[in-house]
Amino acid sequence: MAVKSLIINPGSTSTKLGVFEDETLLFEETLRHSTEEIAQYDSIFAQKDFRKNIILSFLKDKGVDVKSFNVIVGRGGMLKPIPGGTYAVTDDLLEDLKVGVQGQHASNLGGILAREIGDEIGVPSYIVDPVVVDELMPISRYSGVPELPRKSVFHALNQKAVAKRYAKEAGKPYESLNLIVVHMGGGVSVGAHENGKVVDIFNALDGDGAFSPERAGGVPSGALIKMCFSGQYTESEVYKKIVGNGGFNAYLGTNDMRNVNKMIDEGDAHAEEVREAFIMQVAKDIGSMACVLNGKVDQIIVTGGIAYNETVVNKIKARAGFIAPFTVYPGEDELLALAQGALRVLNGEEKVMEY
Repeated sequence: MAVKSLIINPGSTSTKLGVFEDETLLFEETLRHSTEEIAQYDSIFAQKDFRKNIILSFLKDKGVDVKSFNVIVGRGGMLKPIPGGTYAVTDDLLEDLKVGVQGQHASNLGGILAREIGDEIGVPSYIVDPVVVDELMPISRYSGVPELPRKSVFHALNQKAVAKRYAKEAGKPYESLNLIVVHMGGGVSVGAHENGKVVDIFNALDGDGAFSPERAGGVPSGALIKMCFSGQYTESEVYKKIVGNGGFNAYLGTNDMRNVNKMIDEGDAHAEEVREAFIMQVAKDIGSMACVLNGKVDQIIVTGGIAYNETVVNKIKARAGFIAPFTVYPGEDELLALAQGALRVLNGEEKVMEY
């Protein structure tokens, strides 16, 4: 019998929904919320009933009986650092989502809404591979400054999903493979997957690895310190240079690789140089992770929105293809990845994780 799942992926001004039977998408929808609507609430958690009512109203309008679902799956939020996997939304996990133990983010509502709707219809609720997945080996945490340990913040949901997809297609257990996964979207994360664990990662958020469309990546720390104490910028202005206005945004005024390609096609030599720098930095990150895996790399997997760009992917292959073969899975299908996480538990392929 097919498993029917409701997938809930909240963003700051939208709630993405997916309805699946096993891995088949029946339909998806992005429910958009105006700034004025969101501004009425003084916290993320306070939005719960507003978003829940919109979800239930939408399903009713589509003629979907909420009681027809076998499982409800939400996007995981800013929890404590945890190993990868599919987690039951227990009372402890629910409480940490409510308080936001590592910060307030709309994704915290994913598990909260899944639990509430699941409890009302008597079915299980899960989250899958939140951004706080942390499987780093101890030596990966050293930065050179004891007060500044390296942290695991990356595109865990998509990285894990494509790694397991490759393993399935290769007919091998994920836990038997050494993989380098490269996610290229608004941020870039490059991870070393060793025997089913992401043992090292370039932090995708605030200051590690290659620059990306919106983020600066690793920058010269001495120069950054001088900038911070120059008196020219506030703390928030400096942070915005690193996250949001960094990378392609800073150099070219766009965070869209398609616009960058258009500039290059129109003869913009600077845009081409910026793209080449990006490609080289991503390749350097891949080379670093190959060293983490002692040179024993079964496959390099490239994913995320920029993976649609064949020119960029081929140029990365030209620099790093000597390390291992490449597999490309363009895009980031978060709804399917969440559905697959629940299915693996319900089908007995994986054990449900306890928070």
